[in-house]
Amino acid sequence: MTATLHPDQLRPPLSARRRRTVLAVCCLSMFLVGLDTTIVNVGLPAIGRGLGVGTRSLEWTVDAYTFVLASLLITSGALADRFGRRRVFQCGLLVFGAASLACAAAPSVGALIAARAVQGIGASMLSPVALAIVVNAMPDPKERAQAIGVWASVFGLSMAAGPVTGGALIDGFGWRSVFWINAPVIVAALVLSRLFVPESRAPQARRLDLPGQALLAVVIGGSVGVLIEGPRIGWTSLTALAAYGVVAAATVAFVRIESRRAEPLVDPRLFRRPLFTGAVLGAVAVFVALNTTLLLTTLYLQHTRQWTPLAAGVAALPMALGATVCAPWSGRLVGRTGPRLPLVLAGGFIAAGGLCLVGLDRHTPVPLLLLAYLLIGIGVGFANAPITNTAVSGLPPARAGVAGAITSTARQFGAALGIAVAGGLVAGADPARLAQASRPGWVLVAACGMLLLPVARAARPDGAQTAVGVWLPWRRSRSEGRT
Repeated sequence: MTATLHPDQLRPPLSARRRRTVLAVCCLSMFLVGLDTTIVNVGLPAIGRGLGVGTRSLEWTVDAYTFVLASLLITSGALADRFGRRRVFQCGLLVFGAASLACAAAPSVGALIAARAVQGIGASMLSPVALAIVVNAMPDPKERAQAIGVWASVFGLSMAAGPVTGGALIDGFGWRSVFWINAPVIVAALVLSRLFVPESRAPQARRLDLPGQALLAVVIGGSVGVLIEGPRIGWTSLTALAAYGVVAAATVAFVRIESRRAEPLVDPRLFRRPLFTGAVLGAVAVFVALNTTLLLTTLYLQHTRQWTPLAAGVAALPMALGATVCAPWSGRLVGRTGPRLPLVLAGGFIAAGGLCLVGLDRHTPVPLLLLAYLLIGIGVGFANAPITNTAVSGLPPARAGVAGAITSTARQFGAALGIAVAGGLVAGADPARLAQASRPGWVLVAACGMLLLPVARAARPDGAQTAVGVWLPWRRSRSEGRT
């Protein structure tokens, strides 16, 4: 019997120049997604003044985007594998652009939060799909690892550069300009993707898992909502207790349903692989640390030290520099030696940066602040490539969209958690007490860095998975090879 090849397998490989162009287009879209994850942070005080709202509503302005983005990433990856990655990618650009215009014209905080949620829907069609396009365009493992390093560098740069860009725009044109700026980038990405990005699909598309998608949204949304609203409603109130129960029940139901489905949204058996599980947890930890840093920095510098948005954004430049320089370096290290060394470096630098600020007060020297931000940026730069490469390698190549989506979901869930926790720590604190109230947040940043060390230990220097997990209790099952 003659095997039937998928049309994508019949196409000649892309030239080196075309592969670099595809990578550039995908990096452009990822810069946009990462930028909008953090660019709003530096504008929160200005948005609050403009719309007359407090810290809790401002948290929802950020987390409405990250919560929806995290909830839909895996389904968007599956849709891309089924209907075409370029097609879904372009749909995401259109939705993202339309929602950005709605954010810029929002008359109230409710309208802004709703538009940010729609923006998250569009962004969910960009992040995993861009990574899947890069993975499929570069079949050579070493070239792919280096490309992922560049991709991670752009993403890290956008996350850290958001405050700088936002500060400049707000000082010059007002807070609405941080959304207007998306329009020219969207137009450029649409044209370039049409001209240079080839269409691709998975050889065998999976069925959509609507029950799993709904439960995942409840788990993520419930977790983030409780953290944001907990200080207001009371951690032991009936409403909070009911929310804990809903999240716990949804988590149990999600695991049970996904374990029984032939084509689950997330296969629980994957998490029997210590290295894969470590990569997902590591992605959460890195983005909890990054977003805790960004929010606490924004509020501390603008409220406690009375810096302008632009000055507060410029203070994040060391973070952007560290992420930009170290991410491609990390990608090369992964291609040569595996993920262990970059992960150890990432954990050490993030932990050191957090420890620099555990005694933060309103008179902390500026050089110490800048040093801490630089260390955290270096750590984030070293972390992204090994985490992403490990997650992509943990699934079959035909499911590249879902592979990228799992890591991206972990990142955005971590981002939402970081914003929720940091906002909860300083909600209601006056400028004189804000620095002291933020100290547990810097302890959290250091702890997130330390979490990466056992993740690194679970991997051999060449990137191979250990035979038995050294830090997770599960053993590899016989079914793992069939996953």
